[in-house]
Amino acid sequence: MTAPREDPPLLGASAPAGAAAPTPGGPIARSLRFWLILLVVVLACVYLLRSVLLPFVAGMAVAYLLDPVCDRLEKWKLSRTWATTIVTIAFLLICVIILLILVPAIISQIATLIERAPVYLSAIQREIGELIAMLKDRLPPETLNRLRDALGGSADRLVSWLTQLLGGVISGGVAFFNFIALLVITPVVAFYLLRDWDRIVDQADDVLPRRHLQTIRGLAREVDQTLAGFLRGQGLVCVILAVFYAVGLTLAGLDFGLVVGLIAGSLSFIPYVGSLVGLFLSVGLALVQFDSFVDVAIVAAVFFVGQAVEGNFLTPKLVGEKVGLHPVWVMFALLAGGALFGFVGVLLAVPVAAIVGVGVRFAVGQYRLSHLYTGEDGPPGAEQLPADVQEAGPDDKA
Repeated sequence: MTAPREDPPLLGASAPAGAAAPTPGGPIARSLRFWLILLVVVLACVYLLRSVLLPFVAGMAVAYLLDPVCDRLEKWKLSRTWATTIVTIAFLLICVIILLILVPAIISQIATLIERAPVYLSAIQREIGELIAMLKDRLPPETLNRLRDALGGSADRLVSWLTQLLGGVISGGVAFFNFIALLVITPVVAFYLLRDWDRIVDQADDVLPRRHLQTIRGLAREVDQTLAGFLRGQGLVCVILAVFYAVGLTLAGLDFGLVVGLIAGSLSFIPYVGSLVGLFLSVGLALVQFDSFVDVAIVAAVFFVGQAVEGNFLTPKLVGEKVGLHPVWVMFALLAGGALFGFVGVLLAVPVAAIVGVGVRFAVGQYRLSHLYTGEDGPPGAEQLPADVQEAGPDDKA
C-alpha cells in the first residue's frame, strides 16, 4: 500500500521543523513547466493552422453566443438536439434575410463608388489646387512646390492603393475559398458544438487538476461573465449604431451612407475606431458631394450624436462597467491578435483578453494576501488562501 500523498503547504505557511526546503525541481516548478509548454504548443498550432481555423473559430463563437438560447428551450422540455436544430435554423434564416436585404444595396453603392471615383479624384485635385492658391502668397516658392508634389502624390498613391485593394479582393482565390468555407463549414461546426456544448464543458471539467478545481471553476465563471457581457452587449451596441449611422447618413443625403454607416457600426466594437473611421469617410465624401457646409455639418452631426448616445446610454446599459475590459486593453489585444494570427487572431483577441484580464486580477488579489505585500510573516499558517482556493473534493461540481 502506497503512502498517502502530502499536499504542499499553503501560501505563507512555514515548513515543518526539520523538513527540507522545496527544490527548484519540485511540484510547483514541474506544474509551471507543464503549463508553459502546453501554452507554447497551443500558440504554435494556432499560428501554423491560422489559414484554416477561421470557420472553426467562427463556429465556436456562434455556438457560444447561442448556447443560452438552447438552454432556455431545454427548460421548455425540448431535447438538446431539437433545441439546437431550431436555434441554428432560425439563426441562418435571420442571416440570409439580412444578406438578401443589404447585399444588393451594398453592391450597388460600391459599384457607383467605383464608377464615380474619377470624378471624386478630380474634385480632390481641384480642392488641392484651391488650397495651394490660397497659400501662394504666404509660403516661399520652394515650400509651395514641395506641398504641391506631396499632396498630388498622396492622391495618386491613394487611388493606386484602392485599385490594388479591389483587384486583390476580386482576384484573391484564397479569400474566395475562405469565404465559401465560412458559409458552408461554420454552420455545421456551430450546430455540432452547440448540440454537444454541455458535454464538452463536462469533459473539460473532468480533466482539471483536482487540487485547484474550485479555483479554476471560479476563474472560468468570471471569464464567462466577462466575455458574455462584452460580446453580447457590444454586439448589440454595434448593431444599433450600424442601423443608426446607415439611416442617419442616408436621410442626410449622402450617396454612400448605407455602406459608410455599416462600416462604422461594424467597427464600433473597437473603442472610438468605428466612429472616427465613419466620421472621416462620411465628411470626406460630403465635402466632394455637397456645395454647402450646412450639409457637411449635418453629416458630421450624425456621428457626434451617435457617439454621445453610445457613451452615455448604450454602453453603460448594454455592456456596463462590470465587464472589466478596458478600451485600451481591447484595442491592444485586437491589434496584437491581427498582427500575429491574422483575422483568426482578431476573433480570438477578445476571449484571450478576457482570460488574461481575469488572471491578472486574480494574481493581484493573491499578491495582496501574501507577505510580499503586507510585509508581515506572521505565525505559521496565519496567512490563508481564499476559500475557493482550498482543495476541492473529487465529487464537487460547479
